Amino acid sequence: MSDTPVRVRFAPSPTGSDAGSLHVGGARTALFNWLFARQTGGAFVLRIEDTDVKRSTIASEDSLMDGLRWLGLDWDEGPDIGGPCGPYRQSERLYLYHETAQALMERGLAYPCFCREEDLEAKRERAMAEGRPPRYDGACARIDPPVAAMRAESEPHSVRFRVPEREVQVPDLLRGEVVFGVEAVGDFILLRPDGMPVYNFACVVDDAAMEITHVLRGEDHLPNSLRQVLLYEALGLPVPVLVHVSMILGADRTKLSKRHGALSIDHYRAQGYPPEALINYLALLGWNPGDGREAMSREELVAAFSLERLVRSPAIFDPDKLDWLAGLKIRQAGPEALLEASRRYLPDETDARRLRMIAAVIDHLRCAADLPEELQLLRGERPELTPEAQRWLENRELLQLVTNLLAQPLYGDGAAAAGLPAGALTADEFTRAVKEAGRDLDLKGKRLFMPLRVALTGVDQGPELAAIAEILGREEVLARLRYSTQEG
Repeated sequence: MSDTPVRVRFAPSPTGSDAGSLHVGGARTALFNWLFARQTGGAFVLRIEDTDVKRSTIASEDSLMDGLRWLGLDWDEGPDIGGPCGPYRQSERLYLYHETAQALMERGLAYPCFCREEDLEAKRERAMAEGRPPRYDGACARIDPPVAAMRAESEPHSVRFRVPEREVQVPDLLRGEVVFGVEAVGDFILLRPDGMPVYNFACVVDDAAMEITHVLRGEDHLPNSLRQVLLYEALGLPVPVLVHVSMILGADRTKLSKRHGALSIDHYRAQGYPPEALINYLALLGWNPGDGREAMSREELVAAFSLERLVRSPAIFDPDKLDWLAGLKIRQAGPEALLEASRRYLPDETDARRLRMIAAVIDHLRCAADLPEELQLLRGERPELTPEAQRWLENRELLQLVTNLLAQPLYGDGAAAAGLPAGALTADEFTRAVKEAGRDLDLKGKRLFMPLRVALTGVDQGPELAAIAEILGREEVLARLRYSTQEG
């Protein structure tokens, strides 16, 4: 198979409004497949597994595809663009599943099952109560084939696969051969009574028909791979290279769930996280480049990706690391990337001032949703002082001296060079005034800058002080200094 062009697929199930959203685990699976296809020059196929008719919706399908597009994970074949192995919705491929199931029955490898669901459920409960694995007991497997075929013409029935009584080896690129005993699984259903295929059967039929060479998915699919390997063998088909990637766990090392925080890609998109940050972070959940790098561009990820660098141990989802990468990507993109988002929070400002304001706070951002809080100090809004911050205003002499120095331009008009109106306060003028006050009063470090920061912003940390002063403007800076002199 090494000379065969790589063909991988991502096959989500569009079931329900919430389940239909692209979540972290699914996005990571799609990303690994996409990276492998792009790194090898292969094909990335999108297949929609919508055989759960009652729960599958077009809205969920659209949401999944929109999430992939936002992440920049483009596909080479799929339901919207077609391709040589279509159709790419399972609901449009029912004839293939029926033909394959019939072929297996004709060879004695599958059979009709007339058991009612309520009877099967009672047997499952009884087995579990007795400490036995809830396997199908094979009742219908013992019906004489001609009798079974005759009954199938008039009675509702499912189609079951006849599982051979032997060990099964599931080849896995990360784990070697995983061996399952004969007791691991009983005869399983291929087609439901309504004629719809179950996941494992449709998956094998489609992967074979679409010539999928590698299947990358979570290790929780190992039990599914057991059934699928049996089907590949029964159909005389080669088994694709199976790669069961590590699970994603929360910080408490339990399976990732909503209690661990935001899991939907739609959430991160709505918050204004850069898609490049999600791509970068998800790639590091179960894979590493081998050289210690963490911050990587999309192009660097494609160039470095290999199946050999996948990690078997569970990946821990760390929101703080995602935030760190998001902040890094925001700074790399620059203020212009946030200009559109800022218009919502700064409706009355010019784009030039918006860009200066974003530049002042950009080091403190991880997503666009952080803008309102960070920008409030630059919009004339000042939070109430905490007791800790209030104590910095006790140095009235410093506040008064800087007020006097800034009451009129002292160092020539550098406003034009900074693209500001004549007489406007520049960051450079503010800095020079503060340094002069520091020399006169023999103040440095926090004793010099903290009273001024608290006076201008009401808090003891934040963006560069000179940038804040330039954005606030001379009149507002003087007003806040004079107010703080009275307060101190």
